[in-house]
Amino acid sequence: MLLPIIAVEDLPRHLTRGQTIAGLDLGDKTIGLAISDAGLSLANPRPVIVRKKFSLDAATLLELIGKENTGAVAIGLPINMDGSEGPRAQASRAFVRNMARFSDLPFAFWDERLSTVAAERALVEMDVSRKKRAGRIDSAAAAFILQGVLDRLQSLRGD
Repeated sequence: MLLPIIAVEDLPRHLTRGQTIAGLDLGDKTIGLAISDAGLSLANPRPVIVRKKFSLDAATLLELIGKENTGAVAIGLPINMDGSEGPRAQASRAFVRNMARFSDLPFAFWDERLSTVAAERALVEMDVSRKKRAGRIDSAAAAFILQGVLDRLQSLRGD
């Protein structure tokens, strides 16, 4: 399968009416997942996927987003504060390349600098306990990433 990597601005052209966009935050042990609404205005966190083996992770991810009528995926690209790409960014790019064996969904990278920090801050402000935050942080970060993408798309539409 050919997995297109597209610009965020091109996401709407790859969707049919009513399709959603998934947002991903790749962690070492979990994959944070968020799904947009059909109107592409709100990111909604979903339970994290506990990582096991790539093929199992891919199958679980595709099953979950398939149930959500997802037509494209935005994935956080952990760029260093100086703009360079380190091992974590390379791992995100490798994840997308490996997904090509399982799906032809288009993927768009989104600069996720500070997304986990912002997600953690939001969970603290909501008074979520430290123990519960640990289980939610990756999905909260995925929602933060996806909301950034959705806000960018809304600004392009002039909403």
